[in-house]
Amino acid sequence: MGVSTSSPEKGISVVTVDFPPVNALPVRGWFDLADTVRAAGRDPEIRCVVLTAEGRGFNAGVDIKEIQREREGLRETDGHRALIGANRGCFEAFAAVYECEVPVVAAVHGFCLGGGIGLVGNADAIVASEDATFGLPELDRGALGAATHLARLVPQHLMRVLYYTARTATAAELHAHGSVWKVVPREELRAAALELAREIAAKDGHLLRLAKAAINGIDPVDVRRSYRFEQGFTFEANLSGVADRVRDTFGKEATQ
Repeated sequence: MGVSTSSPEKGISVVTVDFPPVNALPVRGWFDLADTVRAAGRDPEIRCVVLTAEGRGFNAGVDIKEIQREREGLRETDGHRALIGANRGCFEAFAAVYECEVPVVAAVHGFCLGGGIGLVGNADAIVASEDATFGLPELDRGALGAATHLARLVPQHLMRVLYYTARTATAAELHAHGSVWKVVPREELRAAALELAREIAAKDGHLLRLAKAAINGIDPVDVRRSYRFEQGFTFEANLSGVADRVRDTFGKEATQ
């Protein structure tokens, strides 16, 4: 359990996330993921990173139960430490993917929700299985954020509807919008992601790093600042009490 790396082929690093049962990451998990992706990108022998996950789905976002346990006094922590930690951890993990020195290919299966959108929205390419779904259920979970990254996957007005309703979009729908490179049967996902990574890794490593820096430099949206702005409203929702009220509802539904 946790974040691990492997190098199945020359020039390719596979970063795998595994936090059963649904890959809802605890605070430490987000920071570990950020550190692992950054380390892979700094390795001069690596030319492409594949981000993947084990289990039922790619990512279910933040471990809400960790935040609830803190509020209920089941941990010896002060104030909103878990919430602040989760926000900072997500910020670092999303940024690590975006700023990775080499291209990052996200291999997505099952559900990709909340923080998962932040990861894939900042990736350079997405390969998805036919059962993959993408969405931001933040309003149902007492949180806000990652609209910055969802807007990189779908058109502006669709992003708004998905955000307000907490609906999801399928891999096929995102493929139609051009944000998913390829949709394959689930059993072919790893091979398809490695195929794309192999094609990228065949290029000159130094030139790839220059290309990544150049493309990020002309990006019309500063994803760091945009996401940080969103996070401010998450804090406001928590200070007002509305976030706890909504999270409590989510917790009860999850146990029924």
